[in-house]
Amino acid sequence: MVRFSRRQGCFMIMGLIFLLLLASSTISTTAVVAGHNRNRDIGAALDDVPILNYHKIDTLHHALSISPQDFEEQMDYLSRNGFTTITPDELMAYLNHGKALPEKPVLITFDDGYLDNYTNAYPILKKYGFTATIFLITNLVGHDERYLTWEQVREMQRDGFVFGSHTVSHKALTALSREQALEELLSSRQEIERQLGSKVRYFAYPTGAYNSQVEEMVKQAGYKAAFTIRFGQAGAESNPYALERIPIFRGQQTFRSFFVRLNAAPVLERFGLIRN
Repeated sequence: MVRFSRRQGCFMIMGLIFLLLLASSTISTTAVVAGHNRNRDIGAALDDVPILNYHKIDTLHHALSISPQDFEEQMDYLSRNGFTTITPDELMAYLNHGKALPEKPVLITFDDGYLDNYTNAYPILKKYGFTATIFLITNLVGHDERYLTWEQVREMQRDGFVFGSHTVSHKALTALSREQALEELLSSRQEIERQLGSKVRYFAYPTGAYNSQVEEMVKQAGYKAAFTIRFGQAGAESNPYALERIPIFRGQQTFRSFFVRLNAAPVLERFGLIRN
C-alpha cells in the first residue's frame, strides 16, 4: 500500500471531505460551533498530533463500544500507514519544548479503565507494536468485575502502557465543591502512584466537564496536562489543561467515521464541523 505523509494525506482528503461527510453517518454529529478552532490555520494544524479517544472494546451495541474487529481494522490501518504511538510525556515534550516526534505520531487513549481494555484491546495493540494511555476510575479498579484489576494494570504498565487519573468516582468535577473536587483529583493520583510505584502526571475530565476553576485545581493537584473530549488535535495553540482529542464511536460505518475523523481532523477542526 502506498504511504503518504500526514501533510500529503490531508491535502488529498480536503477535496473529498465534504462529500464524505454527506455520505457518512458522522453527519448527525456535525455542527458549526463557535470558538478558536474555527480560526485555526489549516497548514499549522497539519503539524498537530491526533489523540484518539476510546472507551470500550466489546460487542455491546453502544456508541462508546467499538467491536474488537473494528478496533483491529483501525489499528491495522494505523500500522500499514506508518503511524507510531507516542506517550503523553513525548507529546508534552513536543508541545512545550519542540522535541522531535515520529513523522506520523498518534496518541491512543482509553477512558474509564474497562476490563475489555485488557482482554480485547491489549492483545491487538501488542500485535501491532502499539501502546496506549488509560485513565482509571480508582474506586472501580479491582472492585468491579467490569473494570481492570491492579494486577492487569501493572502487567500493561510493564509493556509500556501509561496510566492516568479519571478521578475516584467519575463524578463531574464542575458539579462538586472545591474540597470534593480536590479530593477526587488528589486521592485518585495518590492511589495509582501507590499501586504502580510511578508518578501520575496526566488526567482526563470525567464526562468531559471542566471550566477554568477546575483546570486550576487539576494543576494544583500536580498534574502536568489534562485531556478533554472536545474534538480536535493537540498543537501549539492547545491549552495543556484542555487538550483536544478525536473521540471514536461505533456507527453504521465505523471505519469510515474513524478514517474521516483521523485524516481530515485539520479541516473538521478548522470549520468547527464536529463537536466530539
